[in-house]
Amino acid sequence: MVRLYVQVQPRAGADEVVGYTDGALRVRVKAPPVGGKANAAVQTLLADFFGLPKGRVRLIGGHTGRRKLVALEGLTPERLRECLASLQAEPGNAGRGS
Repeated sequence: MVRLYVQVQPRAGADEVVGYTDGALRVRVKAPPVGGKANAAVQTLLADFFGLPKGRVRLIGGHTGRRKLVALEGLTPERLRECLASLQAEPGNAGRGS
């Protein structure tokens, strides 16, 4: 299991992973931060980005803030590094998601 900080921008124009800075994965989601909608969108986006089932992405901290701590079950540190490296390897990367 890998734990990762995620900095979330809700009410964005698209669901996307935008980079890794300041010790956190930066993501944008279209959903508003109301009723857990943004948290659910982050869970779906991260599952897609890391190639995990949605149930393997758990929010373990920061439920009501923009900086969240997530647990990625079944993700190896090596796979995490590969995914983060892909963000830098693709200039203009808009992340993965819809």
